[in-house]
Amino acid sequence: MEINNYDINLDSLVIHWVGNKSNDDGITISKHKVELTENTSSILLKYFISSFKYDDLYKFHHTSNLELNEVYNYVSNIFQNRSCILEQSQLLAKFLYELSTHPNIKSGEFYVAYFTNCEVENINTDAIGIFKSENKETFLEVYSDKENFAIECGKGININKLDKGCLIYNIDKDNGYVVSVIDNTNKKNEAKYWINSFLHLDKLSNDYHNTKALLSLSKNFVTKQIPNEFEISKVEQAELLNNTVKYFKENNSFTLEDFSKQVIGDQKIIDSFNKYKESYEQKREISIEDNFEISENAVNKQVKGLKSVVKLDENFHIYIHGDNQMIKRGYDNASGLYYYQLFFKEEK
Repeated sequence: MEINNYDINLDSLVIHWVGNKSNDDGITISKHKVELTENTSSILLKYFISSFKYDDLYKFHHTSNLELNEVYNYVSNIFQNRSCILEQSQLLAKFLYELSTHPNIKSGEFYVAYFTNCEVENINTDAIGIFKSENKETFLEVYSDKENFAIECGKGININKLDKGCLIYNIDKDNGYVVSVIDNTNKKNEAKYWINSFLHLDKLSNDYHNTKALLSLSKNFVTKQIPNEFEISKVEQAELLNNTVKYFKENNSFTLEDFSKQVIGDQKIIDSFNKYKESYEQKREISIEDNFEISENAVNKQVKGLKSVVKLDENFHIYIHGDNQMIKRGYDNASGLYYYQLFFKEEK
């Protein structure tokens, strides 16, 4: 999905302060919107927008009924009538405070912004941004009175580092909108309240998501599942990974049937792969389509983790890039050790 924010405009902004409820930090609710100048808007746009990447996209979700997702309801009200952003942002801040109970959750400024002139799939639309700044950095300010200099230090926000944020685009409302999200502070599962508890998001199935998920699935299947079911050497595993990467690099689209025939080949292993795919999707609560366009960005990111390497004790790593017939495994009775023979035409 193509998202373009080059001409985005910051229309309105409200700022609150949300603490950690378990520490009784409290919450400070603003009674007015922020008065924006042209210079302030320009700086805030850089702070709010520049950190976002639009490969992994999400949608609002609720296990029983989307209308029960609180953030979804508040932003829907704002989209319907942007003049109510102050009241709805107050409700959002209070809702976030109720969820801020984990000791790892930091207090900070909470921003709700309304943007216009966004572009999604060549459609001009509005967006709502929800952000939180949790970390302050030290800065120096130097003063001069012609002949002398003075220096002072203070604490402030680095506009190049957005701690938490999401951009909600006013499209596909019935399916939970289109949402891009950032969470750079709480990486541990126990503190991932921003995405899971507060926003309550699900991955949006698109080409990037499908490509990334299928490559991760394939790696796990080859390295973890196949050895449990079939007799397979490390070299054969490496060849399977190589063929997987080759398929994704040489094709524009993925079809499960074609991939199974070209890369896996053996029908018993294909059947095992299909079962593993179902289990993989259920455990991670995701859906990977059987047919999709291959995302080049996802391939470039994922192939770094699909290196075909045979690790030999702590001494050697063998990187296999091609024909596995050029490497043979054997056992030396005299030393009681295994060995590999490598065949080649030219040494470079």
